[in-house]
Amino acid sequence: MAINYATKYSPKVDERFTLKSLTEAAVNKDYDWQGVDTIKVYSIPTVPLAPYTLSGLSRYGTPEDLENEVQTLILSKDEGFTYILDRKSLDDTVGAMQAGKSLARQIDEQIIPTIDAYRLNKMATAASANSATDTAAITKSNAYAKFLQGAEWFGNKKVPMTKRIAFVSYSFYSLIKQDPAFMLASEISKKDLINGQVGKVDGFKIVPVPSSYLPSNTAFIMAHPSATVAANKLEDYKIHDNPPGISGSLVEGRIRYDAFVLNSKKDALYIHKTA
Repeated sequence: MAINYATKYSPKVDERFTLKSLTEAAVNKDYDWQGVDTIKVYSIPTVPLAPYTLSGLSRYGTPEDLENEVQTLILSKDEGFTYILDRKSLDDTVGAMQAGKSLARQIDEQIIPTIDAYRLNKMATAASANSATDTAAITKSNAYAKFLQGAEWFGNKKVPMTKRIAFVSYSFYSLIKQDPAFMLASEISKKDLINGQVGKVDGFKIVPVPSSYLPSNTAFIMAHPSATVAANKLEDYKIHDNPPGISGSLVEGRIRYDAFVLNSKKDALYIHKTA
């Protein structure tokens, strides 16, 4: 006679590792998207100084109309997701497949990483277009020197000293920790920690990020939150219990979001590429 062994499933789910948003401290939400999907932002230049003339009718110089520029921010990202949790799945998995927990998992594993990576790519693209970039292989001997090169850019462009952030690849972080000059300069203060921060160097909060969040061959991105506008216009998540045609739960979600780099603030971004 055969022996039938018992089988038991645990209600405790083997969850994957997730991260909270790493880019919130590097963006601003200064513009209100309520009721619109497009915002126009003025930037107004100044005029250079010129010698004052002690004679004539144009002693201050020749006046011209002060012009302005308009940057148009059009929200473009509109994405959604949906899945079904059949009643059998709910009843016969010892509570493991709960709708509420599955939705939280979807947000942690899909929504947050997608938005973080999108923002970082926007920053990287703007920095490269602005020639705020350097390309060189990183070693433990030059990692800190290359970091200081980015800090020099920020200083020369008059970027505010406070709230500076550097998003670094784990490869770069590993190499810079082996640079003796870095270890002497690094510091950390618990009173002003942001999510993911591991230290502070030359006024920059250091935040290592997974390589999947960064453009390929990126060692680090330096940013100030004044440069990048984050638009999270819609975050709509629903759990429908027994909707028509389904015995169980229908989970749906939709997000409308974008990120924009302001023309007058683009100098507050810098990227180092390794290739």
